[in-house]
Amino acid sequence: MTYQEAVDYIEEIPKFTKKHTLEHTREFLRGLGNPERDQKIIHVAGTNGKGSVCAYLRAMLEADGKTTGFFTSPHLVKINERICLNGQPVSDEEFLRAFEKVKTTVDEMSGAGFAHPSYFEFLFGMGMVVFAEKHPDYTILETGLGGRLDATNAVGKPLMTVITSISLDHTKYLGSTISEIAAEKAGIIKQNVPLVFDGSSPEASEVIRRQAETKGAECREITKHAFKIQEITDKRIAFSRVNAYDDNIVWRLSNSGIYQAMNASVAIAAMEGISREPVTKEKYGRWQRALAEVHWDGRMEEICPGIYLDGAHNPGAITAFCDSIQALGEETPSVILFSAVEDKEYESMIRELCERVPAETYVVTEIEDGRRVPAEVLKHIFEKYTDRPVLAKQQIADAWTRAVKSKTEQGKMYCLGSLYLAGMIKREILQPGS
Repeated sequence: MTYQEAVDYIEEIPKFTKKHTLEHTREFLRGLGNPERDQKIIHVAGTNGKGSVCAYLRAMLEADGKTTGFFTSPHLVKINERICLNGQPVSDEEFLRAFEKVKTTVDEMSGAGFAHPSYFEFLFGMGMVVFAEKHPDYTILETGLGGRLDATNAVGKPLMTVITSISLDHTKYLGSTISEIAAEKAGIIKQNVPLVFDGSSPEASEVIRRQAETKGAECREITKHAFKIQEITDKRIAFSRVNAYDDNIVWRLSNSGIYQAMNASVAIAAMEGISREPVTKEKYGRWQRALAEVHWDGRMEEICPGIYLDGAHNPGAITAFCDSIQALGEETPSVILFSAVEDKEYESMIRELCERVPAETYVVTEIEDGRRVPAEVLKHIFEKYTDRPVLAKQQIADAWTRAVKSKTEQGKMYCLGSLYLAGMIKREILQPGS
């Protein structure tokens, strides 16, 4: 089988199977020889910020001379991005080898009546197989949907759990309130396994603290008072931590998202917990340099001069985006290019965008997914909340061309609303033919 045939097979999985129970995933892992065994796993859940926290953890671990494995989702351009070793997606050859091992096991188990793993479960199995073979010093697992019932939660006892910011998202599956969603995310907390979490939401924090106490998990909560913003520009953000050993260190991130100060603070606290000993000034220095160099695609990423790509795709992320734009104190954006999927609270996202960062022009488009919201529907909703021009273009390429044309020379253009949109722009506009 070729690499492309393997990818095609994986992309067909959603058509003939569905998500399964954790016991099903555990049986799947047993069939693979329990590749998760003996791995030092850092398990990360949350609504927003999971990927950024994982990226910061990876960078600091590698700055300490450690090797890392990282399982993440979704991918923006190429499926290999979901399984990384030392910050790099696995090669096509490594991807294919892992696929063949997992496919052989699945075929054998299917013959015994075992249901085929879902798309996410299959890739998770592949990731654990790769990490078991490569033996990274640490394995970072990012949950997909939720936490309690997520396939990644089939691992027995991670080294540490981390929960990032929590807001309303996937309400059809996780619950309609912050407390309900927090309970699902808190499902990754394990008996006597230390926890670090984003305490921005009092409602979510109460649920998380209660679950940690039930599990006897040492708990460290990071609130908005744990750090102070020192500087924010359209290229970077700088902050210091309050009442910490490193309170004289200015941490710099190559990102203008104000929410990244919280994500980085959570990651630093997790690293302190992993160290299990006082962190030296030299180590803080290594971490400081590592964080300054982190680049995380699709998060307030400047992809062309004055054009930014942000993965904000739910109300909490849109709020964080608006906070960042307002913190920069910039003029009205020239253009906002927007798309969404139907299972998101896209009307509330649109309302907040129009009210808090009104653009001179809005361009709406559609992604290549069965859950896409038609461009005309988005146009109609935007027109409920703004009297500025709203242009609907069904094709991404046409929308991009029109948006760029509408951008003023000194103005800014922001593309957001869906991670699928971010991926399509990177794949079809920035890397055509790749």
